Amino acid sequence: MKKYISTLVLLLLFMLSACQQENEPTAEERFADYTKLWEEKKFEQMYAMLAEPSKEEFGKEEAVQRFKNIYDDLGIENVKVSFAKKEEEEKNQNKKETTIPFKVTMDSIAGEISFNYEAKLLKEEREEEGANWYVDWNQGFIFPQIKDGQGIGVATTKPERGEIFDRNGKGLAINAEFREIGVVPQGFGEKEAETKKQIAELLNMTVEQIDNALSAGWVKPDSYVPLKKIPAKEEEKISKLTSLPPVTTKETTGRYYPYGKAAAHLTGHIDKITAEDLEEMDAEKYNANSMIGRKGLELVFEKKLSGTPGAKIYAKNENGENTLIAQKEVVHGEDVNLTIDAELQKKLHESYQKKAGTATAINPKTGEALALVSYPAYDPNNYTYGFDPELHKKLQENTLQPLLNRFSKTYAPGSVIKPVTAGILLTSGTIDPQETMKIDGLQWAKEDGSWGNYKITRVSESEGPVDITNAMIRSDNIFFARAAIRMKPEEFRNGLANFGFSQEIPFEYPIQASQISNEDTFRDDLLVANTAYGQGELEMSLLHLAISYTPLFNEGNLLDPSLVKTEEAKAVWKENATDPQYNDLIKNALREVVVNPKGTARAADIDDVKLSGKTGTAELKRTLDEKGEENGWFVTYPTDNPELLVAMMVENVEEGSSEVVEQAAGVFQDIR
Repeated sequence: MKKYISTLVLLLLFMLSACQQENEPTAEERFADYTKLWEEKKFEQMYAMLAEPSKEEFGKEEAVQRFKNIYDDLGIENVKVSFAKKEEEEKNQNKKETTIPFKVTMDSIAGEISFNYEAKLLKEEREEEGANWYVDWNQGFIFPQIKDGQGIGVATTKPERGEIFDRNGKGLAINAEFREIGVVPQGFGEKEAETKKQIAELLNMTVEQIDNALSAGWVKPDSYVPLKKIPAKEEEKISKLTSLPPVTTKETTGRYYPYGKAAAHLTGHIDKITAEDLEEMDAEKYNANSMIGRKGLELVFEKKLSGTPGAKIYAKNENGENTLIAQKEVVHGEDVNLTIDAELQKKLHESYQKKAGTATAINPKTGEALALVSYPAYDPNNYTYGFDPELHKKLQENTLQPLLNRFSKTYAPGSVIKPVTAGILLTSGTIDPQETMKIDGLQWAKEDGSWGNYKITRVSESEGPVDITNAMIRSDNIFFARAAIRMKPEEFRNGLANFGFSQEIPFEYPIQASQISNEDTFRDDLLVANTAYGQGELEMSLLHLAISYTPLFNEGNLLDPSLVKTEEAKAVWKENATDPQYNDLIKNALREVVVNPKGTARAADIDDVKLSGKTGTAELKRTLDEKGEENGWFVTYPTDNPELLVAMMVENVEEGSSEVVEQAAGVFQDIR
């Protein structure tokens, strides 16, 4: 009986052992678990699956940290490890060692890396886990080229930033020679405080900024400490700086804006990338030392201008020989060629003196933007290398708001909208070209009393019945208001929509969309009346205003505005915005605005060039009763050769639009 029991126990033990062996994971299953951790970059858990010989050769901290550092430094992402499973898995439980060929692919700062390698797995008996398979790891798992302990080297090539040019090849944002100004601490000598003050003044910095640079942990008495870059062309300033004992310079390149303030809001500027920027930017292209577009075209075309760094990853041998692991060629940024005329941009900017304003110039036959000006402005060169908080504070506190980009904003246009209103009225058949309207006095209101005490005022009284030409010449608000309220409100809105109102402006530079009213409908016919002559809640940008005149020169089609120079033909934004049969009528009226004794733009009647145009004055106020400041407007073009149309606005005018007319006429005299 005892012999029977002993035999039974042995049999049970054998069966239990066989069952345990049957449930043991195979080498391939274990390696699959390991590669999953690898793809997820769980380096500590990977280390727990290493065989004892590997652990004896590589300590946990050393192995984990090396893996992590290399992957972080090389920007390793999207790791994929694959291996082919054998058709018939090896079931030999006595086998203590096996090999598994595998393939690794990954992305890095030098592009995709792919390699084949072979893993050796050892079967080990561990007290807490029993028998299992473990990876006999070596450094070839990182890259085969470093399996014998070689180091890893990285070389990067910084891309050249693309440049921005005007239509004639003149630089608006270029890469120029600079001098990096630095100091060697031990060179200050006894007059350290006085010397720091001199350097700070010459570099538009503060002494505190210099002290902060000198207090960095890496700085030693004989270290070169960079402070700021300045253009190499500033020779006099560089000479004064280098005459000071601690100052030394290095040749370098940097971003330079030749037209400075004149094109500041158009070009914008570049600036050093921030930690917040890096969270959203492409890690392959940007690092903590990158410069990125901060405003204007530098920001709009950042992707095109920035390029992509080149990178090379290689194994470093003790004998100085390098073995290439991966390489990605540098891609330099692309240049951007604009339709802008830089000299016209400069002249329009210089035409502003004390009052804020904005101007836009286009070719009305093609839709090309020739100038986009906001005044006053800041110098983008002061923002690119070495931010000056004191200067920035002064700009912020300036009541004329030089940091505000006016050409991208919308404003109440006043009477410069009347050619658009005229086109809508004539095209819809609401008025006839020969139709006249009897208007008495300077003010008018609806007879039914629905407007309360509100009355529409015009510039001057008429000497008889008013037709659309006379109304344009004298800028008669009453005529346009009375004509507009004849239309169904939605018909008038549709007419404005045909001119691009309440729609995104199809332009490379972000421009605020123009609006008809605060709501999707007119709340009453008084708002319709005020809208007809550019008041009420109507708002538009200078660019949109200029483009709204293009149907006069393009068979009634509203053109797409364009900023980037191409060989393509002009594009149409809205076909048949107006009936072209009325173009000559409106253009003749715009010439009369300048030359007729009753015209509102008599100051533009100059000998140098025959001009046509339309004036406007928009009062800014929150209520009907208050007296608000006024913006003066003028849109003008050469009558006989309309390849340049200028739209200008000056804030807080004192004599209506007359000073804007004189200013615009002066520009045309200057460029004749």
